Amino acid sequence: MTDRRVVGLRERLLRAGITDRVIAPGYAEDPAVFDEHVDRAVRWFQQHKGLIVDGTVGTETETALNDAQYTLGDRPLFHQEGELLHGDDVEELQNNLSLLGFYYGHLDGTFTKKTEYAVKELQRSLGVECDGVVDLETLTGLARVSKKITTSKAFSLRDHQRLETLHEALRDRVVVLVPSRAITQMEPASAPAGFGARQDAITYDVALRSYDLLRNVGAAPVLVDPDPQTPPSPDLGEEQDTGVHGGVMPRDVVASHTDVLRERPDALILCLQCDWNSSPQAQGVSTFFWGAPESGQPYSPIGQIASDKILRELVYRTGALDLGSHARQWSALRAAGTAAAWVALGYLSNDAEAQNLQRGSYRARLAESLLCGLQRVLVTETTPAATGTMSLADIQNYYRSEE
Repeated sequence: MTDRRVVGLRERLLRAGITDRVIAPGYAEDPAVFDEHVDRAVRWFQQHKGLIVDGTVGTETETALNDAQYTLGDRPLFHQEGELLHGDDVEELQNNLSLLGFYYGHLDGTFTKKTEYAVKELQRSLGVECDGVVDLETLTGLARVSKKITTSKAFSLRDHQRLETLHEALRDRVVVLVPSRAITQMEPASAPAGFGARQDAITYDVALRSYDLLRNVGAAPVLVDPDPQTPPSPDLGEEQDTGVHGGVMPRDVVASHTDVLRERPDALILCLQCDWNSSPQAQGVSTFFWGAPESGQPYSPIGQIASDKILRELVYRTGALDLGSHARQWSALRAAGTAAAWVALGYLSNDAEAQNLQRGSYRARLAESLLCGLQRVLVTETTPAATGTMSLADIQNYYRSEE
């Protein structure tokens, strides 16, 4: 492609940490051309940030590039009502504050009130003006004490504390179900035109089945659907049915998960999707949580545990190939502000897996896997049942015994 915006892209990639000077506008024969050097730089950046590595500067990559234009110290940081400051410099600040024990929250790169309170705590400890503004004086003080910073993962302490104090497990627990139609994401470049519609129909059906299973054990599920009046309609095969929900729409439907988190910041979020790969041999299930891709360090311990438990149930109950649970910095996980797990239910590019996903009985097992995985996260059993053997009746009996 040739576009004048490529010139700015080259400069932004350099500011984001790309060291290959050959992408600089001054080195290129035509800096407006998206050549192989720019492609390689974009892919490196995507890999470094834990994004889908496709060489396409879409919404996720664009957002990450914007965030990467600043490092800590490039600009004063402060809480700005209405238009919050956002960037890698804010995330670096949050990380330093968390390791010093001042910040207990997700490293979301957004200078919120919570970040301002942490900065003021630091300033009080340093004996500098307590105004919540990260200026040269505050940064100098931070650099002075940073030698004492350890890898104590202080930012995850709140999640660990929440995990230890969870009682009654799924009863009254808010679980936000986010099918693919409610997630802003780019479709794989190799996917055919009908991929999006099929994915939406499958993940929507699994979300509805999960909704009813969760209600049956006393949980408080919420379905995210930006267009509830027009549900996905593509045919899902011979075993197409109305699911356990009996064709009745859920009572708790919201347009965005943020509508729920304002009142219930302790909610659990499950994002559902299907995969596509240019190779028809690709198959399996995988899960993802908010964390550092290179080290695998979780920024949300509950999200990591939920991802691990759900994946194990999926593998045992469906026989699908285990593709692992991975740390990612996708915006759907990063911006959630609470424990979130991203669940990839299988590859529609694989004939056998696509046929399974078409079957209502298979989608029912997927929904059961989500339910039982969450139950294992929230309940510590002295003699836990083997993975894949827990049933809805077992969970219902658990709550009856607790009454």
